[in-house]
Amino acid sequence: MTTQSPPSAKDAMRGFIEQHFDEQVHALARLVQCPSDNPPGDCTQHALVTAQWLTEMGFAVEQHEVPLALAQQHGMQSVTNLIVREKFGDGGPVVAMNAHGDVVPPGEGWSASPYSGEIRDGWLYGRGAAVSKSDFTTYAYALRALKSLSGVGLKGQVELHFTYDEETGGMTGPQWILQQGLSKPDYVLSAAFSHHVVTAHNGCLHLEITLRGRSAHAAWPDTGSDAIEASVPLLAALYRYRDGLADRPSSTPGITHPTLVVGLVKGGINTNVVPDVVTLRVDRRIVPEEVPEQVEAELREVIAASVQPLAGIQVEVTQILLARPFKPVAGAQALTDLVCREGSAVLGTPVTPIGVPLYTDARLYSEAGIPTVMYGAGPATLLAANGHRADERVPLLELQQATQVVANVLLELLTR
Repeated sequence: MTTQSPPSAKDAMRGFIEQHFDEQVHALARLVQCPSDNPPGDCTQHALVTAQWLTEMGFAVEQHEVPLALAQQHGMQSVTNLIVREKFGDGGPVVAMNAHGDVVPPGEGWSASPYSGEIRDGWLYGRGAAVSKSDFTTYAYALRALKSLSGVGLKGQVELHFTYDEETGGMTGPQWILQQGLSKPDYVLSAAFSHHVVTAHNGCLHLEITLRGRSAHAAWPDTGSDAIEASVPLLAALYRYRDGLADRPSSTPGITHPTLVVGLVKGGINTNVVPDVVTLRVDRRIVPEEVPEQVEAELREVIAASVQPLAGIQVEVTQILLARPFKPVAGAQALTDLVCREGSAVLGTPVTPIGVPLYTDARLYSEAGIPTVMYGAGPATLLAANGHRADERVPLLELQQATQVVANVLLELLTR
């Protein structure tokens, strides 16, 4: 048997990807056309559609249903994770590729149906087209291209981890897969959304703040304790704290400084009643240099100090979410260098490592000590892809190029 060298093997994979690209685009449109909004987080139907598609491509698909009580505990109505395992030769690494199929609700302002999968001017449009149903196809077709090779001494195993709870934190997706011992990867590629290789991102703390006063008739307001009035000094303190975060710059390229947003405010009974309860939700982004526990303690102190002088008001603070920052672990630099090299070669432009201010499932693999980088289909920036906005889209040229890059990375990892 003749053995193909990596360059000729890469040419063969490029030919396979080009030959099957119309099929890949059709598959992405099919995935976009099946809604999987989170919330509400009832994504099992999309998992079944995805499993059927993967089966049609010749993959053996494992369906791992998360216990309902655990799913509901983490804000999901149903979760079914999908795993595909392709074993090549004995020895070699286990390489997992993770993307999520749950998406944020579409919102307003779309120029066409958010579930159309429509192609215009070289872009495919629809909710999830960029984040991150595109990488379902990027990773699946890269693996198919690798399988199509003959005469190459591949050693190792490649896995697809397609999960459905990234928008609520990933605890019933990648975290559950790792905790259950369903996979023990040596390397992980996780879904991204631009040309760059993402090696770090922010963490996120969500706190719910409840102010409790006492209701009263509006004709005798002094007999009550106004929770909405109490929220005024609290909001002022939170915004002063927010403004001060600009003085804490991050040293990670692509990340500026910590941020804080008061995203939800709810309260009141009726127009003619002194409000007894107000609830606020706060989003505090944690840069890679910060310690999450210290951030939470500091924010709780700001809240307590603002409310302490207010007579008749009690405050409760509940942690809703704590997603730790994604930071490189031992072994990640070699993987970063490899993906940057292969990306630069295929795209014909420098592909560099960066950090991003959002948070993703990649952190969960890195927290487990697994070298992890984020790379997948997308334009130069997430903003160009309209991620989480109306008219979300992915450029088809970059979809094809990213598939080639991932296939090349897999080849390199399995022939070392």
